[in-house]
Amino acid sequence: MTIRCSVGITAYNEEANIGKLIAAMLAQQLSKVEITEIIVVASGCTDRTVPIVREFATRDSRIRLIEQANREGKTSAINQFLQNAKEDICVLESGDTLPRADSIENLVKLFEDPKVGMTGAQKIPVNVPEHVVGYMSHLRLQMEHQLCLEIPRLGELIAFRKVFTQLPPDVAMDEAFVEALVIRRGLEVHYAPDAVVYNMGPETLGEFIMQRRRNYAGHLHLTRKYGYKVSSLDNMRVARIAFDELAKAIRLIVTLVWLALVEGIARVLGMYDYYVRGRKHVVWDMAWTTKHVENGAATPANSTPTAPGETK
Repeated sequence: MTIRCSVGITAYNEEANIGKLIAAMLAQQLSKVEITEIIVVASGCTDRTVPIVREFATRDSRIRLIEQANREGKTSAINQFLQNAKEDICVLESGDTLPRADSIENLVKLFEDPKVGMTGAQKIPVNVPEHVVGYMSHLRLQMEHQLCLEIPRLGELIAFRKVFTQLPPDVAMDEAFVEALVIRRGLEVHYAPDAVVYNMGPETLGEFIMQRRRNYAGHLHLTRKYGYKVSSLDNMRVARIAFDELAKAIRLIVTLVWLALVEGIARVLGMYDYYVRGRKHVVWDMAWTTKHVENGAATPANSTPTAPGETK
């Protein structure tokens, strides 16, 4: 049975990305899932976001545009989407992200199970991790991925059953509040790591702090007023995951030190062989531990297996 869903996109001045996002939605690889409508809520846009959406709407009747004259916040835009979505399964994506070609399928097919009330995608940053802030974005989302494998903490691209009609206007962390509503109705929240959504993390330290600051304040408000605590506020769990990442980093450093030491010894011995003993190692001393290749090892795509008795 095909699972029908409504897709909602919230956008504020997203002319650089909205066309790519809608095109990615229209090009989704679907089997068990059908996207019956794509509703874009444009809030107080002053750039070309609205004209771009209208152009797409002339080409595909599933695309609908809802314009808000003023920017009223993401929660207000989501409520507009909820009031107009016709399907029981709703997909919600931020206008500054991009889904992988199979993301909607992998996100929505989990609703075959009637106990599932909400699913969320794995967030992968497109920042180049060559400077400290970009690397911080990668590291934070890697830790969040590990956290979600234990207890889902969803955002950027989610899907949920429409078991509510609107969100309170004072809620800033909308995805977390949807989690709370779904759980209170006795449904399950599932992480879908095969559903990938790409986003751009902050590029400056100031913006990184600003983003984390507002998120933390929003989560504290959600906890204090509505009694729902997201998994990322479990300090002990987050600290354990951070310690695991630290252990990996220490292991990498120790391994690099050993590699440099062993490589240095090997080069000194190689110099001794060549300059003192005159050995060029035309006939190799065999490293027998390299001769046991486990079954299932991949054969390079551009190589042809050699039959017994043949040589290359």
